[in-house]
Amino acid sequence: MTGGDRGAQASLKPIKRSVSIAGHRTSLSLEPEFWDALQRAATEDSTSLAGLIAAIDARRGPRNLSSAVRVWLLERAEE
Repeated sequence: MTGGDRGAQASLKPIKRSVSIAGHRTSLSLEPEFWDALQRAATEDSTSLAGLIAAIDARRGPRNLSSAVRVWLLERAEE
């Protein structure tokens, strides 16, 4: 594996972050590209990252939070 391949592999690895939602801490794992898209969406919507994640969490249904965020971002991209 070359150095470039290792860099590509590292970017595929999800990043786990903790956020506060409704007064409790939770964590979610997303690939760096999803974190970037989520931050852009929060900026575009003039809200905090935690606030946007809380809004997604409130309407996610039975999905886990990481999946709900990915689906939300997909739906947003399709608008």
